[in-house]
Amino acid sequence: MLTHKVILVLIDGLHYGTACSQMGYLHHLVENHLAARLLIRSELPSLSRPLYEVLLTGTPPSVNGITCNHFQGMSSQESLFHLTRRQGLRNGAAAFYWISELYNRYPFDRKNDRFQGFDQEAFLPIQHGCFYHDEAYPDSHVFADGELLRRLFDPAFLLIHPMGVDHAGHLFGADSKEYRGQVIQMDGLLAEYAPRWLSEGYQVLVTSDHGMNRDGCHGGTGPDERQVPLFAIGSAFRAGRWEEAKSQLIIAPLLCTLLGIAPADGMMPLRQSDLDFMR
Repeated sequence: MLTHKVILVLIDGLHYGTACSQMGYLHHLVENHLAARLLIRSELPSLSRPLYEVLLTGTPPSVNGITCNHFQGMSSQESLFHLTRRQGLRNGAAAFYWISELYNRYPFDRKNDRFQGFDQEAFLPIQHGCFYHDEAYPDSHVFADGELLRRLFDPAFLLIHPMGVDHAGHLFGADSKEYRGQVIQMDGLLAEYAPRWLSEGYQVLVTSDHGMNRDGCHGGTGPDERQVPLFAIGSAFRAGRWEEAKSQLIIAPLLCTLLGIAPADGMMPLRQSDLDFMR
């Protein structure tokens, strides 16, 4: 039985410290007791494709086998997309094409796979998708794609995955005006869209796969690369700041809890301390 509809905004490459210093709208919500902010410690390696799998299946790379960005093939795990579809809930994703490759089709065909599930393809794990292949694809367009999916298909679970912050980090490094400016722009997009989502009863989670270091890299073990935020916004959450780091492996089973569906067998069981920010 559906408990909440959920939008997961996965901001690629967003470091915790930069999120704390530059995202004024999200911190307005925190300061006014409308959101929770948590510190999340990513799994290793701190790379995108392995951590997409961590976030969406709740399994570590040593279990799921996706250990590098150059992994070829599809996930072998049950993702949030598989679980929601099996429970009769609609899902969607506006995301970088690696998400499609993990859960819908591999390899990605740029001519045919950009739009999925607008007609007969709704049987795929990601039932409704808008996928892009250029890392410079504007974040504003990703949000517009996600909003289109939301309005057309009313998904119970929607993933919105912009790459602009990660792209700026790789070009200029995390200690740059360009990286900070891209984070500020992302906060502005959330300020534009999140009030609408919240007014329509969604729970909104904002997090990242990994951070970014001053050299414009990630993949290692340093806090700049592993520490990412989780902003939890909506009626299901207690407001406040949680400074003790929580495992990234809690995200997938947390989403299951919010959606009112049973987690996959491979997901980490949640402890009470993992849910101390929930009502």
